Amino acid sequence: MSESSGIASADRTAMNSRRAERRREVMRAIQSVREKMASENGLPPAFYLELYINHARGQLASALIKPLVITFLGVAANLWTTRVLITTWALIAIMAHVTSLFFYRRFLRLIEKNNSLNGWRWRFALLDGLTSFAIGLLFVLPTLPNVATDIFQFSAMLILIAFLSLLSSNVPSAMIASSLPITASLAFEFIRRALESPQSPDHLYVLAGMSLTVEIFFVLLGFRLYHANVAQISAKVEKDDLIAELEQANAISDESRRKAEEANLAKSRFLATMSHELRTPLNAILGFSDVMINELLGPLDNPTYKGYVVDIHDSGRHLLNLINEILDISRIEAGRYTLNEEAITLPYIVEDCVHMMNLRARNKSVAIVENFEEKMPKIWGDERAIRQITLNLLSNAVKFTPTGGTITVKVGWTAGGGQYVSVRDTGPGIAESEIPIVLQAFGQGSLAIKSAEQGTGLGLNIVQALVAMHGGTFDLRSKLREGTEVIFTIPQSRVMEIMPAINERPRRRPLGMGLPIASVQMLEALKQQANARL
Repeated sequence: MSESSGIASADRTAMNSRRAERRREVMRAIQSVREKMASENGLPPAFYLELYINHARGQLASALIKPLVITFLGVAANLWTTRVLITTWALIAIMAHVTSLFFYRRFLRLIEKNNSLNGWRWRFALLDGLTSFAIGLLFVLPTLPNVATDIFQFSAMLILIAFLSLLSSNVPSAMIASSLPITASLAFEFIRRALESPQSPDHLYVLAGMSLTVEIFFVLLGFRLYHANVAQISAKVEKDDLIAELEQANAISDESRRKAEEANLAKSRFLATMSHELRTPLNAILGFSDVMINELLGPLDNPTYKGYVVDIHDSGRHLLNLINEILDISRIEAGRYTLNEEAITLPYIVEDCVHMMNLRARNKSVAIVENFEEKMPKIWGDERAIRQITLNLLSNAVKFTPTGGTITVKVGWTAGGGQYVSVRDTGPGIAESEIPIVLQAFGQGSLAIKSAEQGTGLGLNIVQALVAMHGGTFDLRSKLREGTEVIFTIPQSRVMEIMPAINERPRRRPLGMGLPIASVQMLEALKQQANARL
């Protein structure tokens, strides 16, 4: 019954987990669709927010780089135009740059208070386009027509487009606006000069075409960078979502574990309290029924009453054993079971337990065969716990061994230097699928249920816990119609080594051994004087 309810509870928990996961997936899908419908290009608003913030920060980070580039181009442009025009151009370009910085700072201040992105994409495009237009005025200034000037202007255009395109790659519209005015102004200037030149030099047309080709190349490169930035933000968002889900799952798991521990502790306390309360009336029932069975205060004339008393006594003893087992398992689960360790001899304890079970075995015509190795050293353990382990295993073997069967009890050495106890019976065995059930608390196999054998299903569970407290191992091997063998081991660390005997006879030492050198010399001199007198 307990096993089926445990399985049903586990199934309900798993089903609830799957339902909760499906609900979370549906909510995430709905939220994603809503965000995509609210966005312009299919990206969530959070993505645009991250891209715009990165764009504004990148522009502010280049606050000093652009003026330095403008100054460098202005100094170099003195080679083909007047200083007044270059100074005017530099002031216009720097003013446009400062104006864009003002609006970028304002965007970052506003975005901290409100996440609204309405209109900012076109504002970014306008600001970058204005700065690019101001810088592009450099290429329409009157110049000296020579090949060196044309090459310098084309090189300057390459540097500016590469720098501005990469800087504005987070916002495609701003990227195009920051590069197109410069490219267009230079290409227009090349074509104008080619048309006005009487010789119509072909290199100007080539440079104009190359300028437009470079513009297309850097625009495509900027879009590639834009998609890479979107993928990076998407990976970051997914990572954050996974971390949040993991933290939520950990919190739920911790809360569930805490509740389970509290429930288990409350159960153990309840069982311990109720068991103690039940033992008092049970002791009275067992004591009075034992007096009536032995007829200490007078004979029972009615044999039916005497049979009832025997049934009362047996039922009370069975209930007391059940309570004792519940108390043991409650103390073990609560961590309050302490081992009273001392030096004990394992074969002696097992032999004593076999003698105690012999009466029950003879009543069922079951033979118990002992096979103990000799001269085994003592172990360090709890004698009461070892007795309880052995008696539980022997009791199960006698219970399920049919009439005329045999139980073999072995005590010997393990391969690792420890000691083991094996209890093997010739009973019907346990199906392989039922072994995990039998090893659980309150678990009983189908054979025990069909035969209606008295038992709680706690014996093997207690045995496993007590063996684990000694640091040993527990193994149950069984096959249908071939019997069952249960083995528990005591580790080598608990085996006490046999110390060699101490020789109590003192060895004779030569005369003077252990004395100072001066004393030895004095003894030798006295010995020589005594010999001379003789």
